[in-house]
Amino acid sequence: MPAFLKLTKLTKSVHMAERYYAELENGERLSVDLAAVADLSLYDGRELNDEELASLREHSKRFGAKERALRLLEKRQMSRRELIKKLVEKGEEEASAEYAADLMERVGAINDREYAGAVARHYKRMGYGAGRVRQELLKRGIDRELWAEAIDEAPENSGKLDALLERKLRNADFSDRKEVKKATDMLLRRGFSWSEIKEALGRYTDALNDYTED
Repeated sequence: MPAFLKLTKLTKSVHMAERYYAELENGERLSVDLAAVADLSLYDGRELNDEELASLREHSKRFGAKERALRLLEKRQMSRRELIKKLVEKGEEEASAEYAADLMERVGAINDREYAGAVARHYKRMGYGAGRVRQELLKRGIDRELWAEAIDEAPENSGKLDALLERKLRNADFSDRKEVKKATDMLLRRGFSWSEIKEALGRYTDALNDYTED
């Protein structure tokens, strides 16, 4: 004979239009949305069998993960993987976190392609090279297939590279190989490739020669 558990009270939240509280006779109090109320035909006194009770609890987990995801995304933009990882760290189950991430993607709250572009533009504006951008995209869990597009569409920053090099060598002896190595090492750490640095050194040398000739 199947067991039943009574829903003693169903209350609508006064703060969130879509939130309901389902209080069970065993003392459980579950937060659910209107979809759960409709799907399970919830009302005061409703007796739930084991299958319905499991469904109600699953609805509650998903609703909680969705609410937490929205709060996290209000603070900052995230990739899908970042969001799932953060939700699990906050105590959500993996399946509920995946559900919330899927929902956030469907409504446009997360978009890894747009996020990758925003990260690339930010770090290029800050004077970092493609190598550093790739590090940041990897750290944020963005798929590698989106990296090239994000980097290519970000504004060219060779001017910032030249400015960094000029500032580093401004008071140095350009003929001193140690000083030049310090400058190139700094640019490599900022994610610029050796070919980019070599071209910048060539431009710097040309400008230096022009200044000397004048």
